[in-house]
Amino acid sequence: MPKPPELSGQVAIVTGGGRGLGRAMALGLLAAGVRVIATAARELDELQRVAAEAAAIAGEDHWLALRADVTREEDAAAVVAAALARWGRLDILVNNAGRGMKYVSPRFLTEATRFWEVDPEVWRMVIDTNVNGPFLMARAAVPAMLAAGRGRIVNISMNRDTMRRRGFSPYGPSKAALESATAIWAQDLAGTGITVNALLPGGATRTGMIPPGLPAEIVAGLLDPAIVVPPLLWLLSDAAREVTGRRLVATRWRADDPAAALDEAGYGRGA
Repeated sequence: MPKPPELSGQVAIVTGGGRGLGRAMALGLLAAGVRVIATAARELDELQRVAAEAAAIAGEDHWLALRADVTREEDAAAVVAAALARWGRLDILVNNAGRGMKYVSPRFLTEATRFWEVDPEVWRMVIDTNVNGPFLMARAAVPAMLAAGRGRIVNISMNRDTMRRRGFSPYGPSKAALESATAIWAQDLAGTGITVNALLPGGATRTGMIPPGLPAEIVAGLLDPAIVVPPLLWLLSDAAREVTGRRLVATRWRADDPAAALDEAGYGRGA
């Protein structure tokens, strides 16, 4: 997909930018000329490793790594403040940071943990990161976007079948809540120039949420995280300025027919 020229010089925040989908999206944005702040709650060393790749793509002045816990209101505000202080603008927020089922059980793909067997602290951690985190980041980012009269918020979601999968509490409920938020926030921001959409790979993907030790045949079938980059760039482009309150499934993405990958965000049938 051609890089949208209007993205050059824009500023993006990508939460959870040190690995998996976050890393792929951060590097894809850099390659499109976007200046990127990537965050991690704990694994700042991963962001430092990505920094070398970032410098090779766009130079050191286009990349800033920050330790920030999206579940903390003050951290969310600090990340937005850093974008404004360094580059004077904030155009894009990608809510990617998340906690998955490996925190419930390392065998979650083969042995279902029933919801009453989930440790309440793990439940709270997953919901706090996957639901409250995007809210706090969006809440911090929207005032600057409103002042500019434009902005893009992209929430990273997952297949609806996985939201309903047996044994997938609390990860499934957390992403269902985030998609509901996507639909509601899009309506709240209607007419402001700010769009809110959900983006998902469309299948199991090679990310930090996948536990080690899986059979080789399963690993071979996992999607490359970079699958989300072309549809992400389109969502951020002027061509998608009227697209809001939607979910975009990367495995269905075609540059010549973007609508084929789009559904309404929130509960419904489909991928």
